[in-house]
Amino acid sequence: MRSKVALYGVALLLVAGGCGMDSKPDNPTTPKPGGTASQPPGSAPTAPATTAEIAKAAEGGNRFACELYAKLAAEKKGDNLFLSPYSISTALTMTWAGARGQTAAEMEAVLRLPTREFAEHLPPAQPGGVAPWRKIPGWPPERLHAAMAALSGGLNIAGKDGRVQLSIANALWGQKGHPFLPEFLALNKASYGAGLETVDFAGDAEGARKTINAWVEKQTQEKVKDLLPPGVLDKLTRLVLTNAIHFRGQWQEPFDPAETKDRVFRLGGGRRILAPTMKLHTHFEYAKGDDFQAVELPYRGARLAMLVLLPDRDDGLAELEKRLTPELLAGLKLARTDPVVQLPRFALTCDFRLDEQLRALGMADAFAAGKADFSGLDGVKPPSPGALFIAAVLHKAFVEVNEKGTEAGAATAVLVAKNGHAPPAFTADHPFLFLVRDRETGTILFLGRVTDPAPGAPEAPAPEPKK
Repeated sequence: MRSKVALYGVALLLVAGGCGMDSKPDNPTTPKPGGTASQPPGSAPTAPATTAEIAKAAEGGNRFACELYAKLAAEKKGDNLFLSPYSISTALTMTWAGARGQTAAEMEAVLRLPTREFAEHLPPAQPGGVAPWRKIPGWPPERLHAAMAALSGGLNIAGKDGRVQLSIANALWGQKGHPFLPEFLALNKASYGAGLETVDFAGDAEGARKTINAWVEKQTQEKVKDLLPPGVLDKLTRLVLTNAIHFRGQWQEPFDPAETKDRVFRLGGGRRILAPTMKLHTHFEYAKGDDFQAVELPYRGARLAMLVLLPDRDDGLAELEKRLTPELLAGLKLARTDPVVQLPRFALTCDFRLDEQLRALGMADAFAAGKADFSGLDGVKPPSPGALFIAAVLHKAFVEVNEKGTEAGAATAVLVAKNGHAPPAFTADHPFLFLVRDRETGTILFLGRVTDPAPGAPEAPAPEPKK
């Protein structure tokens, strides 16, 4: 059995009924939703997505990924961090399908959906002249749903070719007897494969919680457990939208377990620990940036890969995180070379409640009882009693990178280098960023950082003074 890596992520939204009223007017500078009265966010797709549409949807998802990661990274300084931005954006986009008015506008702006209208600079007519603006119309919502369906479908197909395991699943959990609009249910079923499962939040919230958690565990091969903590559901809950993603891939170039040794990992602030670290010298896609290195480790089949970004300085992770954008990733000049890669084994589990981060990014109305407009779910508009709002967004993710399951044996590796050629050394012995992405569309499936690969490990001996 070859070395394996397994990654799991899940996101959900809790939608509760409520009452109340906020008469504060909408912010006129907030982008308006791309849909019109005849084409609200819940419009179902009528034709398959094009390759360009899929790429554009993935680009927007990646921008949301980087912006949400920046919020979490700033709040959790020094901690390990791991999430699935793809899972979060999928669950929120499913919910956006039922949003209307300012609520929909804020959600599509935060999620960077191509349905929103925006403006961009054009080149000036003369050198040094003023750069004019051009208004870019948003997509009809049906095109976004088609692109999301095609993206998910393509990833699921890639996960069934026998080389890697990748599955994505969505579901709606609705209060029995609640009058959800047929068009909302039909859209989520057709575009996201999310059928409606009826539960009884009003009469048995704890039973509903256990049912949903059991589904999550099944979809993630029991790696994500207790996503919904006790007490998070109550009799006012009307809908829970869930997305679960599960990935398992074998390295295209396996690490030799015999090369794994305890090596120094520099935590920053002068602290050093000994962490089990893998080592491999072979051909990879590698790039050297201004103040960081990047190496891409493909999985079998080569469509999916882990990209590791390593700052040059031990304390350079925070600055590199500030620069993390889709443009930085797209601009990497990866070239096939033969670096000596050292990467620690690590396992992370992280869970979040994302309400405040999403509000801070600009998605405020969706969480405001009496102001949120999710009338596309059941026809009830605010401030009417019973109008729906988002009560919580919860996320939990797990990742493990190691050689478990590798069959004991003997292996010989012949490493060949040109005389005078010093291969670049990619030694991840201090905090680094990593992400798993689809090389075909660029979609970021998972994103995280490792600041301590072996919590609780013994301190490493102090380095010997330089002579």
